[in-house]
Amino acid sequence: MSVKVLKHAAIYTGEEFIADGYVRFDEHVLAVGPVNEYHAQAGDEVIDAGGQILVPGFIDVHSHGGYGFDAMDGDPDQISTMATKMMRNEGVTTLFATTMTQSTENIDHAMRGVAQAAEHNPIIQGVHLEGPFISAIFKGAQPEEYIKNPNVELLAQWNKLSGNRVKLITYAPEDPGSQDFEDYCLSHGIVPSVGHSNATREQMLHSKATHVTHLYNAQREFKHREPGVTGHAMLEDNMYAELICDGFHIVPDMIRLAVEQKGFNRIELVTDSMRAKGMPEGESELGGQKVFVKDKQARLSDGTLAGSVLQFKDAFVNVMKFTGASIADAVQMASVNQAVEFGLDSKGTIAPGKDADMNLFDRTLQLQKTFSFGKEYTPEV
Repeated sequence: MSVKVLKHAAIYTGEEFIADGYVRFDEHVLAVGPVNEYHAQAGDEVIDAGGQILVPGFIDVHSHGGYGFDAMDGDPDQISTMATKMMRNEGVTTLFATTMTQSTENIDHAMRGVAQAAEHNPIIQGVHLEGPFISAIFKGAQPEEYIKNPNVELLAQWNKLSGNRVKLITYAPEDPGSQDFEDYCLSHGIVPSVGHSNATREQMLHSKATHVTHLYNAQREFKHREPGVTGHAMLEDNMYAELICDGFHIVPDMIRLAVEQKGFNRIELVTDSMRAKGMPEGESELGGQKVFVKDKQARLSDGTLAGSVLQFKDAFVNVMKFTGASIADAVQMASVNQAVEFGLDSKGTIAPGKDADMNLFDRTLQLQKTFSFGKEYTPEV
């Protein structure tokens, strides 16, 4: 790959801000700094950014699907296409393909499909198993008939089928078998995440969960006599919290409350998107259930929110609009925290030696280009 130089960008590296900077890169970042420190080298392909804004590529650790595809379909070509569309249209350069509560056979199929897709598409860096080890009380849009108690053998089976790519699992820590389940996760590099859970604060204090799936949604809420899952996540400094910043799953004031309480270094933006993202409004599908999409909201027939149609680039802008966060703060929540939590050492910041995963926005924060491993892409629409 030829060496490219992006000049005259306002660069938020994830570690510092460079008002008029340059990045020299091929598949990896070779150098970054103030533009007056750049010395032209033979063969460099120079791109003038014209003062536009450059940030690290986004990391979505919770996305089921989009553009007509879903990880549960288990089709490796479709899963790969889905990941590429998320990259070029939304700036997601790292994806954890996310499953949901379904039959053992269907999850087996999904794990095989994701494993094959990841072998050919390095955007897919992991799997997020959302269920089936959840609480029926807070099942949300997950089909109740497939819910199970935490089961180490099943988790080990799915991890093996995925090529040991399971990085995150959503479960209900109050259910029987959780302790052994958590121990397996911690010994196999899997982050245990409380979600779709009715756990009390006391139960959470005995849990090893260090992550909360879509904070506020589908969990025991916090009240003045029982903090619940949400209160526990707010109170404990070691807990990373996912936020779906579409304005529907969480009203903006509650997003601001979470950010102010947790701080920018413990919030992770996610989309929790499903196959209807990027598609026309109307009828869609999630886990064998009919979903109806209208006014940027996806709901089951009973009105239950069923994932989202949120694009990550909009979550990035929305968190600033809803909370007053700066671009640097939004970068922390969109890229840096995920890389730190999941040990994605080549991701999350724009720094020498890291993968050249970057997003270029204009000054109105409209996505213009995405670089994935140094290759340039523009949005399809």
